[in-house]
Amino acid sequence: MNQTTPQTKKKIENKNLKLKTDLPILSPPISKKKIKNRRNPNSSLQKIPQIKLSKISKNGFERILETQITEIMQFGLLNETELIQLCEKAKEIFMKETNVLNIESPLTVVGDLHGQFDDLLQIFNKGGFLPDTKYLFLGDYIDRGSYSIETISLLIALKVRYPDHITILRGNHESKQTSRFYGFYDECLKKYGNMRVWNLFTDLFDSFPLAAIISNKIFAIHGGLSPDISKVDQIQKIFRFIDIPFTGPLCDLVWSDPDERTGFNENQRGAGFTFGPNITTRFLKTNKLNLIVRAHQLFEKGYNLTHSEKCVTIFSAPNYCGTIFNLGSIMKIESQLETEIVQFEENKGKNPKPIIKW
Repeated sequence: MNQTTPQTKKKIENKNLKLKTDLPILSPPISKKKIKNRRNPNSSLQKIPQIKLSKISKNGFERILETQITEIMQFGLLNETELIQLCEKAKEIFMKETNVLNIESPLTVVGDLHGQFDDLLQIFNKGGFLPDTKYLFLGDYIDRGSYSIETISLLIALKVRYPDHITILRGNHESKQTSRFYGFYDECLKKYGNMRVWNLFTDLFDSFPLAAIISNKIFAIHGGLSPDISKVDQIQKIFRFIDIPFTGPLCDLVWSDPDERTGFNENQRGAGFTFGPNITTRFLKTNKLNLIVRAHQLFEKGYNLTHSEKCVTIFSAPNYCGTIFNLGSIMKIESQLETEIVQFEENKGKNPKPIIKW
C-alpha cells in the first residue's frame, strides 16, 4: 500500500458521486489496555425493579436510557433485567421496520465492528455527535473482538433512544449459528455465567432489517447481491424473522462478495456467492440506483472501490483482532450525495470524548 501524509487527498469521481479519501500513514498497532474495575453485571440484579418501560413516562424512560448509555460508554455491563427490558423495547421498534428501509442523507455509514468497542466510541467522534448526526450500521457488531456485548448493547440503547437517527442492519454474524462459534457465545458465558443473554440477543438479531436505500440512490447491505434477487421489492418480501439459513436470498444478502469475474460464482466462504461487475451494473440499472455500499470484507486501507467504483466496501474495525495492521473507515454521505471516506487507526486506549449531546 502506498503511504501518503494525512493531508494528501485523492479524489475519485464518477458521474453520480464524488469520493474523497484521506490516506494516513500506517503505524504499528498498540496493544489495548485492559479495562479494570468492570461492574459485575449481576451485582445489582436484585436491586433493579423489573418495571415495564412502556409504563414509564417519556421523560423518565429517556433518563433511564441516558443513564444506561453513559454506563455502557464507560465499559460497564447492564444486568440481565436491564438487558431484557432494553431488548424488548428495541424489538418493538425493529418489528415495525421493513426489510429495506428508506433513509435520507446526510448520514454516516459504519461497516464491521466485531466487538471493538473502543473503536466504536472513536467512530462517533469522527462521524459526528448524536443526535445531530444520523448513522447507518451495516452489520457484524459481534464476534472476534473482546467487547461484543458492550458494542451491541450501546447500539441497541442508542437505537431505542434515537430510533430515527440510528439504522441497524443485519450482518452474517448476527446469527445463532455463526455467533455460537466465533466468540459471542463464549463472551456471554464469561460475563454473565449463562446462555440467557446470548439467547436474548440472538433472538433480537432475527428482527434486524436487511438493507437500506439512501436518498433513493444508494443501496446499503452487509454482504451483497443474490441470484434470486433482481429488484429491491423482492427483498421486501423475504421473511426475515428467522436465523440466517445456509442457502437462499437471505443468506446471500449477508454473505456474498463482489468479484471481478462476471456473473454469480461460488464463494470460497462456503455461503452466498460472488457477484461480478455486470451483476452490479444490472442491479443498479434495474432499480434506478447509483451505488452499492456494503461491509463484510477486510481491506488494509479500510475500504475498497470495485466494479468501476459502483460498489464500495467499508470496514470499520482497525487493527482487526489485534493482529492485522489495517485501517478502519467510515463513509460520510452529505445531502447532495457527495461522499467522504474517513480512515482511522485503532483507538490505542485513548479516552474518547463524549459522543452524545443530551
